[in-house]
Amino acid sequence: MKRVADASLIWEHTLQPTAVSEEYRLRLVYTRTNGIEVFVLSPKLALAEGTKKLPHVYSTEKQKLCLYFPDGKEWNKSKYMSQTIIPWISEWLYFYELWLPGGQWYGGGTTHDPKPEKDHNQ
Repeated sequence: MKRVADASLIWEHTLQPTAVSEEYRLRLVYTRTNGIEVFVLSPKLALAEGTKKLPHVYSTEKQKLCLYFPDGKEWNKSKYMSQTIIPWISEWLYFYELWLPGGQWYGGGTTHDPKPEKDHNQ
Protein backbone atom coordinates (compact mmCIF):
# COMPACT_ATOMS: atom_id res chain seq x y z
CA MET A 1 0.00 0.00 0.00
CA LYS A 2 1.31 3.43 -0.90
CA ARG A 3 -0.06 6.68 0.42
CA VAL A 4 0.31 9.59 -1.96
CA ALA A 5 0.06 12.85 -0.06
CA ASP A 6 -2.98 13.19 2.21
CA ALA A 7 -5.53 12.86 -0.55
CA SER A 8 -4.87 9.50 -2.15
CA LEU A 9 -3.96 5.87 -1.60
CA ILE A 10 -2.72 3.21 -4.03
CA TRP A 11 -3.07 -0.46 -3.10
CA GLU A 12 -1.79 -3.34 -5.21
CA HIS A 13 -2.58 -6.91 -4.35
CA THR A 14 -3.32 -10.33 -5.82
CA LEU A 15 -6.80 -11.85 -5.54
CA GLN A 16 -8.03 -15.31 -6.44
CA PRO A 17 -11.85 -15.45 -6.42
CA THR A 18 -12.05 -19.25 -6.00
CA ALA A 19 -9.58 -22.06 -5.36
CA VAL A 20 -9.63 -22.99 -9.07
CA SER A 21 -9.53 -19.42 -10.36
CA GLU A 22 -6.73 -17.50 -11.97
CA GLU A 23 -4.77 -15.15 -9.72
CA TYR A 24 -5.32 -11.50 -10.62
CA ARG A 25 -2.97 -8.63 -9.85
CA LEU A 26 -4.99 -5.50 -9.02
CA ARG A 27 -4.46 -1.82 -8.38
CA LEU A 28 -6.96 0.12 -6.31
CA VAL A 29 -6.57 3.89 -6.46
CA TYR A 30 -8.47 6.02 -3.96
CA THR A 31 -8.58 9.79 -4.17
CA ARG A 32 -10.84 12.17 -2.32
CA THR A 33 -11.97 13.74 -5.58
CA ASN A 34 -12.49 10.64 -7.77
CA GLY A 35 -13.35 8.01 -5.18
CA ILE A 36 -12.14 4.49 -5.97
CA GLU A 37 -10.84 3.18 -9.26
CA VAL A 38 -9.95 -0.50 -9.67
CA PHE A 39 -7.70 -1.85 -12.41
CA VAL A 40 -6.72 -5.43 -13.26
CA LEU A 41 -2.98 -5.24 -13.92
CA SER A 42 -2.52 -8.86 -14.92
CA PRO A 43 -3.30 -11.07 -16.58
CA LYS A 44 -4.76 -9.24 -19.54
CA LEU A 45 -8.45 -10.07 -19.39
CA ALA A 46 -9.58 -12.08 -22.39
CA LEU A 47 -12.81 -11.41 -24.22
CA ALA A 48 -15.56 -13.98 -24.56
CA GLU A 49 -15.95 -15.29 -28.10
CA GLY A 50 -18.00 -12.92 -30.22
CA THR A 51 -17.57 -9.93 -27.88
CA LYS A 52 -15.67 -6.69 -28.42
CA LYS A 53 -15.40 -5.41 -24.87
CA LEU A 54 -15.44 -6.56 -21.28
CA PRO A 55 -18.72 -6.41 -19.38
CA HIS A 56 -19.21 -3.95 -16.55
CA VAL A 57 -16.03 -1.94 -16.99
CA TYR A 58 -15.35 1.73 -17.48
CA SER A 59 -12.53 0.84 -19.87
CA THR A 60 -11.75 -2.47 -21.56
CA GLU A 61 -8.35 -1.16 -22.63
CA LYS A 62 -7.38 -0.07 -19.11
CA GLN A 63 -9.23 -3.02 -17.51
CA LYS A 64 -10.93 -0.54 -15.18
CA LEU A 65 -13.73 -2.35 -13.36
CA CYS A 66 -17.23 -1.10 -12.63
CA LEU A 67 -18.14 -2.35 -9.16
CA TYR A 68 -20.94 -0.06 -7.99
CA PHE A 69 -23.20 2.71 -9.18
CA PRO A 70 -21.31 5.95 -8.37
CA ASP A 71 -24.25 7.82 -6.79
CA GLY A 72 -22.90 7.22 -3.26
CA LYS A 73 -25.68 4.86 -2.16
CA GLU A 74 -23.73 1.60 -2.55
CA TRP A 75 -20.30 2.94 -1.61
CA ASN A 76 -19.00 6.17 -0.15
CA LYS A 77 -15.94 7.08 1.91
CA SER A 78 -17.73 6.27 5.17
CA LYS A 79 -17.73 2.54 4.24
CA TYR A 80 -14.82 0.18 4.75
CA MET A 81 -13.13 -0.92 1.53
CA SER A 82 -12.31 -4.27 3.16
CA GLN A 83 -16.02 -4.98 3.61
CA THR A 84 -17.24 -3.59 0.28
CA ILE A 85 -14.77 -2.90 -2.53
CA ILE A 86 -12.43 -5.86 -1.97
CA PRO A 87 -15.23 -8.48 -1.86
CA TRP A 88 -16.89 -6.75 -4.85
CA ILE A 89 -13.64 -7.09 -6.84
CA SER A 90 -13.51 -10.79 -6.04
CA GLU A 91 -17.17 -11.18 -7.01
CA TRP A 92 -16.62 -9.28 -10.28
CA LEU A 93 -13.70 -11.58 -11.14
CA TYR A 94 -15.80 -14.65 -10.32
CA PHE A 95 -18.56 -13.50 -12.69
CA TYR A 96 -15.96 -12.57 -15.29
CA GLU A 97 -14.73 -16.19 -15.26
CA LEU A 98 -18.33 -17.39 -15.70
CA TRP A 99 -18.80 -14.89 -18.56
CA LEU A 100 -15.76 -16.07 -20.55
CA PRO A 101 -17.08 -19.39 -21.94
CA GLY A 102 -20.39 -18.15 -23.33
CA GLY A 103 -20.43 -14.36 -23.16
CA GLN A 104 -23.36 -14.11 -20.74
CA TRP A 105 -22.92 -11.90 -17.65
CA TYR A 106 -24.52 -13.44 -14.56
CA GLY A 107 -23.37 -10.76 -12.13
CA GLY A 108 -26.31 -8.39 -12.47
CA GLY A 109 -25.74 -4.67 -12.43
CA THR A 110 -26.71 -1.82 -14.71
CA THR A 111 -26.54 -2.05 -18.47
CA HIS A 112 -23.68 0.04 -19.76
CA ASP A 113 -24.10 2.57 -22.55
CA PRO A 114 -22.84 1.13 -25.86
CA LYS A 115 -21.23 4.45 -26.84
CA PRO A 116 -17.43 4.54 -27.30
CA GLU A 117 -15.55 4.03 -24.07
CA LYS A 118 -14.61 6.99 -21.93
CA ASP A 119 -13.18 7.13 -18.47
CA HIS A 120 -16.04 7.39 -15.99
CA ASN A 121 -14.53 10.45 -14.32
CA GLN A 122 -14.51 12.60 -17.44
